[in-house]
Amino acid sequence: MLSDHTYSVIIGSGSYLPTKVVGNDAFLSHTFYDSNGQKLSKTNQQIVDQLVQITGIHERRYVEDDLVASDIATLAAVEAIRTSGIDPESLDHIIVSHNFGDIRHDNRRSDLVPSLASRVKYNLGINNPETVAYDLPFGCAGWLQGVIQADQYIKSGTSKRVLIIGAETLSRICDPHDRDSMIYSDGAGAVILEAQQSDVPIGIITHVSKTYASPFAYFLRLDKSYNPTYAGDDLFLKMDGRKLYEQVLKNVPTIISECIEKANLSISAISRFLIHQANQKMDEAVIARLFEQYGIAEVPKDKMPMTISFLGNSSVATIPTLFDLIANHNLKSHTFKKGEHIVMAAMGAGININSLVYTFPTDFPISDNL
Repeated sequence: MLSDHTYSVIIGSGSYLPTKVVGNDAFLSHTFYDSNGQKLSKTNQQIVDQLVQITGIHERRYVEDDLVASDIATLAAVEAIRTSGIDPESLDHIIVSHNFGDIRHDNRRSDLVPSLASRVKYNLGINNPETVAYDLPFGCAGWLQGVIQADQYIKSGTSKRVLIIGAETLSRICDPHDRDSMIYSDGAGAVILEAQQSDVPIGIITHVSKTYASPFAYFLRLDKSYNPTYAGDDLFLKMDGRKLYEQVLKNVPTIISECIEKANLSISAISRFLIHQANQKMDEAVIARLFEQYGIAEVPKDKMPMTISFLGNSSVATIPTLFDLIANHNLKSHTFKKGEHIVMAAMGAGININSLVYTFPTDFPISDNL
């Protein structure tokens, strides 16, 4: 059993950003319908312009036809292992968060056997049977929940190193006749958590998770195409955007503040807020509402890095890819420094919401200090 002064520290990160860049112009030739099967009266240019105004999305990434979620999860994992410098055989757990499994471009059915985590372990060539691999479906909050589970393994002394991956190919399950399809994208991100001893709190300090299933469970769901003449029985991701927006604004700021208070920190002590990149307007409203709870009217703009404008919403992959971009100095004006406190928060289907506070024990990436 490890001591009471054991903390979960990120020692490496990695990501895979698909090479296919899809701009908003790609949707100008689509035919969009509403949930009642009626063709939208607005022009496609008006629909695209409204999308940009609300979500901030100008382009997104889609995987190439020969890739599936477990492939890009593996690519992100390889990079996380490389940057951490560890032997992958020393991993105690591999947790892969996703929601739809592997979906091929020519057969849009979820493939979940074997689990994606087992596929990733196989792809990595890890032979150690003590490396337990499993999947975690938890909506868009799944990767962060995997990090929280890994922290609990480490704090309990049952794990010393855990690889947590978030990977999704939402382009394979979006309805081309639903304007919400323009929000979704593909990607994968990963971190490795390691048990470290410290006399002062470092790494993951606190976390909070909650599920609001009743009566909101089906605000995100799978359903048929909005196009009443669509040929086939495919199911697509559907969202009650306005209702979801309301619940996010009501609950996410409260959960974040609860997490910060558990860490005995002030709001001013948080240097970065890494929020699930779901919708720029919504994320900005979440942070504004959070600061309002502390009586602060003006939100510091530099505290919330955003990637949604060029990466879209890749579900479980948004926070780990955001983290990795900052770690590699690939997001302008954002870095991770020793002693800084950051907040991560996500919300997704279920409705599941979670948050954690992380304190950097050293500048990150660690290689910068060598």
